[in-house]
Amino acid sequence: MDVGFVGLGTMGRGMVRQLLAAGHRVTVWNRSPEPVRELVAEGAEAADGPAGVWRCEAVVSMLADDAAVESVLLDEEVLAAAAAGVHVNMATVSPALARRAAELHARHGVAYVAAPVLGRGEVAAAGNLAILAAGPADALDRVAPLFEAMGRRTWRLGDRPEIASTAKVCANFVLVSAVEAVAEATALGEASGLAAGDLLSVLTGTVFPGPVYEGYGAMIAERRYEPAGFRLDLGFKDVGLALDTAAAARVPMPLAGVLRDALLEGVAHGRGAQDLAALGETSRHRAALPRAADGAPDNGAPDPDPRT
Repeated sequence: MDVGFVGLGTMGRGMVRQLLAAGHRVTVWNRSPEPVRELVAEGAEAADGPAGVWRCEAVVSMLADDAAVESVLLDEEVLAAAAAGVHVNMATVSPALARRAAELHARHGVAYVAAPVLGRGEVAAAGNLAILAAGPADALDRVAPLFEAMGRRTWRLGDRPEIASTAKVCANFVLVSAVEAVAEATALGEASGLAAGDLLSVLTGTVFPGPVYEGYGAMIAERRYEPAGFRLDLGFKDVGLALDTAAAARVPMPLAGVLRDALLEGVAHGRGAQDLAALGETSRHRAALPRAADGAPDNGAPDPDPRT
């Protein structure tokens, strides 16, 4: 297929490479030019601006949040002139935005598909993403070859794009809950004399095997938060989406409120750009455990405030 791709962060670059490897022609655009140059050197083509990708057969986007999607892609004039028949938004956005986007696209004859993904940057680079897709059935059929290139499995969740966005919001809420649980348990273990690595071995070797506990657990045990595969501030954004969605549906989510505050504490202490596993450091700080990687005690002092 002739594909336009917008959003070349860690995830987007890996996804474009998989599309190129599968033989698709890919035209790319990004706010910062370096990822564009990098992918052009690997066989992609550069768009002359965000409107340029809409001249392709299909558009795929992987932007950070609702605001980025609104500002870059939800443009009446651009959609009115679009040659593309379908837009696949693979980012984590609110169900409310998915509904608005579907209505706007439909007015201009462009199908809107929500297809958020589960998987970190290395998973995208290997073409093993789990894709949660919803939208018009014929549009889903049309872009199925793209999903096959980028993912290991696609869950088709119906014809309402907001349902796929809801599924992703729910999945990320469960993911952040698991990471926070490991972070708190690790702090409790260390404060009681149990080595983090030993606790991780027990957890992952018994009741909690799998990539979430093994991957994030290892990062927490090793206090290794960079490079970030899933940034803590994006986790904060996603839990906020869960709370907003819950409020609209009148569904109480008390644990989500606790998670939001834990994530906000990490962001306030300058850890927003670190991996979600940095929740481990937030738990350590609450327990007055040593903050520095070299084990130097901090006597419970907070991290320096990046705002001062």
